[in-house]
Amino acid sequence: MPFAQLVIGPPGSGKSTYCDGMHQFMAAINRKCSVVNLDPANDSTSYPVALDVRELVTIDEIMEQEELGPNGGVLYALEELEHNFEWLEEGLKKLGDDYIIFDCPGQVELFTHHASLRNIFFRLQKLGYRLVVLHLTDSIVISRPSLYVSSLLLALRSMLQMDLPQLNVLTKIDNLQNFPNLPFNLDFYTEVQDLNYLLPHLNREQTSGIPGPTSADPRTEADEEEEEPTSKFSALNKAIVEMVEEFALVGFETLAVEDKKSMMHLLRAIDRAGGYAFGSVEGANDTVWQVAMRQDAVTMDARDVQERWLDRREEMDEEERKAWKEVEGEGYDPGVSVVKKKEQAQKTEKPDSDDDMDDLEEMQKFMENKKPDNGIGVVRK
Repeated sequence: MPFAQLVIGPPGSGKSTYCDGMHQFMAAINRKCSVVNLDPANDSTSYPVALDVRELVTIDEIMEQEELGPNGGVLYALEELEHNFEWLEEGLKKLGDDYIIFDCPGQVELFTHHASLRNIFFRLQKLGYRLVVLHLTDSIVISRPSLYVSSLLLALRSMLQMDLPQLNVLTKIDNLQNFPNLPFNLDFYTEVQDLNYLLPHLNREQTSGIPGPTSADPRTEADEEEEEPTSKFSALNKAIVEMVEEFALVGFETLAVEDKKSMMHLLRAIDRAGGYAFGSVEGANDTVWQVAMRQDAVTMDARDVQERWLDRREEMDEEERKAWKEVEGEGYDPGVSVVKKKEQAQKTEKPDSDDDMDDLEEMQKFMENKKPDNGIGVVRK
């Protein structure tokens, strides 16, 4: 049974960068992986493409022949792919049981109300793929309440439309240092906590153009808060946050694609969502209890992410640089692969620099540890 990730998200959310980074990371942990490009407008990929939809249809041809714009051309191209699904099926057969990452187009219509991408995903399921939808969102959205609420709506709509296991991910989390004055800690945004606390900030953003009391006004700050202008969208804002909370579906993982620890925790979450944690194509080896009690069942806490990338970033960056210099000073070659880095770091016996490598070793052991004599037995035709 092959496994696959379906990478969706609005333009600029980092889908292609993620596909490239995850492909390299899986190579480091010895997991055979291939990337399939489903974006007919993506003509310059940074990752090696195992199967490219542009071999079937290109956006330039559609725009010229059908007299459509870029967005309409992408929708038309996905309809063509749906009607010619046999082409995709034949291409996937050549990849065997590789772990597949599908790089999807960025037009939000495709995963909010247009049916072609959803139909393609369901037909992939019928081929035997265990799918996980990865909805990427640029973490810059949490810098403004209105952007954050709109991202919640987009994530919720895609979850309802796709009707598949889905993880929502805040990407480029390392760029949040440019927004140090967030009204709440990071866990408020990732866990989508009580959104009523966000309403005053949303109201203030929407009424920022309305002049407030002058400096000569004798009223107190409490009076100013009571008489703060009310946004004309306040009722709509309240209805939206109540709807999101009633569904109680949306939550976010975090990702800094260049940080291997961040990639590792995200991959573990994906493996649990798609069932890969129970065993890869050879069969399921562990019981549900064993999987639940494994060390890798714990995700990265948002407070740790905030400490690493917001509160103490410069200090922790400096600690990492010192650790790498110490390792390099004893014959460590930073130009080799991650797997060889692990082996060299073990030889140097530097415990501070080996922590991340130990995590990589755990992932590699999971890939190699296939015990057919315990747990769930799977009969495959």
